Amino acid sequence: MTEILEKKAVRRRLHRAWPVAAVGFITLIGAAGFRSVPSVLLDPLHEEFGWSHATISAAVSINLLLYGLISPFAAALMDRLGLRKVVSGALVLIALGSGLTIFMNSSWQLLLCWGLLVGVGTGSMSMTFVATITGRWFVERRGLVTGILTAAGATGQLVFLPLIAHLAGAYGWRVPALVAAGAALAVVPLVLLFLRDYPSDVGLRAYGAPEGSAAGQRVETTGNSGVRALTALWKAMHRPAFWLLAGGFAICGASTNGLVGTHFVTAAHDHGMPATTAASLLALVGIFDVGGTIVSGWLTDRWDPRYLLIAYYSLRGLSLLVLPSLLGPTAQPSVWVFIIFYGLDWVATVPPTVALCREWFGADGPIVFGWVFASHQIGAAIAATGAGAIRDAQGSYNLAWYLAGGLCAAAALMSASIGRRIAVA
Repeated sequence: MTEILEKKAVRRRLHRAWPVAAVGFITLIGAAGFRSVPSVLLDPLHEEFGWSHATISAAVSINLLLYGLISPFAAALMDRLGLRKVVSGALVLIALGSGLTIFMNSSWQLLLCWGLLVGVGTGSMSMTFVATITGRWFVERRGLVTGILTAAGATGQLVFLPLIAHLAGAYGWRVPALVAAGAALAVVPLVLLFLRDYPSDVGLRAYGAPEGSAAGQRVETTGNSGVRALTALWKAMHRPAFWLLAGGFAICGASTNGLVGTHFVTAAHDHGMPATTAASLLALVGIFDVGGTIVSGWLTDRWDPRYLLIAYYSLRGLSLLVLPSLLGPTAQPSVWVFIIFYGLDWVATVPPTVALCREWFGADGPIVFGWVFASHQIGAAIAATGAGAIRDAQGSYNLAWYLAGGLCAAAALMSASIGRRIAVA
């Protein structure tokens, strides 16, 4: 009887994997939220310092670029130093980058703080952080947790926008900068207390792993992880599929984080919409994104991921082409339709892209996806600066929306080409 009760108690006890995932969720939400601050502060910084929209957008571009490029190397650093040290250090960098902006008086300081420091910090907690947690701590429900954490990383940036816009409107841009710094530091104790590298470090197996399984056991890495990341990139570059995936995902980044995530609030404000209303609409994109990401993962298990990418990019392109005609002083029903539709499609491209990386590159698939994700951020960085330059030159974002719509059509064609190349092989 005692033995039976003990077994029931073990089954009821919360597995350590769930607190680890919860801390990862909070960290990813926060990291994405910190990256959202500059998009709301474009106009306040322009009004106070007289910096052009292109100059301010350049800081966002550096941030987006580093968020992608740091990712594969951050994964290697996690292997060497451990999750807690890397993530805690990243949060401190974010706090420094955000907090020091209140003392700036020159545009190069904005590039240093919001571009370099916050970019490196958030880049150390990107998609590879999700893959590391789910790969080490989960066997059962790995896909579900991956979807939730992926959605957290994409949604956090948008959910924080109304709060940041409210604080900036009520108290000036320095207050949300300090709030972001304080929030980053507040997460550090959670990371140090609950985050662990492997289940075996606390005497456990990965969640759902059967007895005798090696899942969740600490693996001592041999060789240089950074070299392996570069080697995987070198091999992938010799295959056309890599360039098609990277090109499509670069357009994905340009048409989401780079353009809509950075400039939607300012573009809507140009049409007379209050910044707080525009930020709230963008936050709704993040909310609908959660459902879209999970459904996309479900569809990827059942349909050819190439067809999904063709559909996603085509429909996104059409929505961006009509967006300039929808914006106005108030949120009309047509704008709500755009927000719902675009939200469902925001990062729906991630599950099929991951599946195609695995299909084409096998064991190196996750690492190759890290590089494909880097292209996503390169596209976002180019779009963030380019759209700001278009706004400065023409007084509106219309051309930026039309260009993004055309690029999405190109991404759909790239996705179709991946299918034809595999058929020929």
